[in-house]
Amino acid sequence: MALQVCSGATLKCSFGVAPSLLTVLPINRVSTGTPDANILDNKPLVNIKPFGMCLSITNPEVASATAAALGVLTPMPCVPVIPAPWTPGSPTVLIANMPALNNSSILMCAWAGVISVLNAGQLTVFIP
Repeated sequence: MALQVCSGATLKCSFGVAPSLLTVLPINRVSTGTPDANILDNKPLVNIKPFGMCLSITNPEVASATAAALGVLTPMPCVPVIPAPWTPGSPTVLIANMPALNNSSILMCAWAGVISVLNAGQLTVFIP
């Protein structure tokens, strides 16, 4: 069983240099002490904060800075670009008519990063 993810969960990106926190707005009205997340809590700069600096060469800012540095990888500030919801979520637990977010779900960034949950934000509520 996986843990239910809630606001304050710690996230990491495979191309980010620092962890980030998940922010869940209280619009779903489901809480385990703090608002619980569903798979649509994937909005950059609203739900998903930047991960410090980005190391992905597919990020145009990193590619440009790397080219200017004559091919030496040059990290640039992270600004996540999230084209799709978290996957897979919990198919049997719904929050606001969408699958609940569990700590085994992942999120893809358009710059090739894989965002995953390091800490669910709580340790007592398990979901499939």
